[in-house]
Amino acid sequence: MSFTDKVFTLNDGSTVPVIGYGTYNEEFADNLRPIREAIEAGYRFFDSASLYETEKYLGTAIKESGIPREDFIVETKLWIDEMGKDGVRKAFEKSLKRLQMDYVDIYMIHWPRQTGAMDEDWKKLDIETYSEMEKLVREGKVRRLGLSNFLPHHLNNILENCEIKPVVDQLEFHPGYSQEAAVAFCMENNIRPIAWSPLGRGRENAIIGNAILGKLAEKYGKSIQQINLRFAIEKGVLPIPKATSREHILANLEIFDFELTRDEVWMLSAMPQNTWLGEHPDFDIPSKKSNPDNI
Repeated sequence: MSFTDKVFTLNDGSTVPVIGYGTYNEEFADNLRPIREAIEAGYRFFDSASLYETEKYLGTAIKESGIPREDFIVETKLWIDEMGKDGVRKAFEKSLKRLQMDYVDIYMIHWPRQTGAMDEDWKKLDIETYSEMEKLVREGKVRRLGLSNFLPHHLNNILENCEIKPVVDQLEFHPGYSQEAAVAFCMENNIRPIAWSPLGRGRENAIIGNAILGKLAEKYGKSIQQINLRFAIEKGVLPIPKATSREHILANLEIFDFELTRDEVWMLSAMPQNTWLGEHPDFDIPSKKSNPDNI
């Protein structure tokens, strides 16, 4: 299948594929195999994070693929306990070592707050962290900067204080939780939204049983998951689905032979917002489950 010519343009003029591959998966029994299969299927945009413990597998798979490093776009994130002036460089060097690379294409702050408390300390910490990340760009170790789980008030704090504009913002995004305000803010400020959990991780029953999605899947001869991915792309949002089976890795790419109508996109955008996964940057930040420093 041919999809490599389908790209989104970022605010620095560079381009990225309209779909990527997410490496966060607690069920990975073998982290290397599915990443290898994703590369073989044609994925060239890969998302990771220090938290995921998949950086070393991603780096190895890319290195062993025989495909030039510059053909890939690799993004990774620093965790909330790695933020701050003293934490950024240490975290980045560890990520770079695990990835076995000389540079990262997009480096991101994973969450805008270290805790869910409604305090104002996060503003200063975000600016301090982002400023240190800008130094990595100037040194040529990072190509672009991004953010993750930043809502408009978090984004605005960065935009008012940064020298290098973020190119992307990663958000939970899928039918039933399409974050219209956050996506609109990103679009207005020329920041490309990236959809984590574009299939609705953890809420499959609510999505699979949805009548609107079911009718669209029947109409186009596609799965509901494929409708979800097409919906993201139609909205200008870059989905990064995760998949461990070869069947699903390939199926997630079989979305370029149909288009949703404008009315259908509106219909999905207006679905009741009842499939939220429960994580929120101001109220409920996930905890770190293990030590990612295993190289």
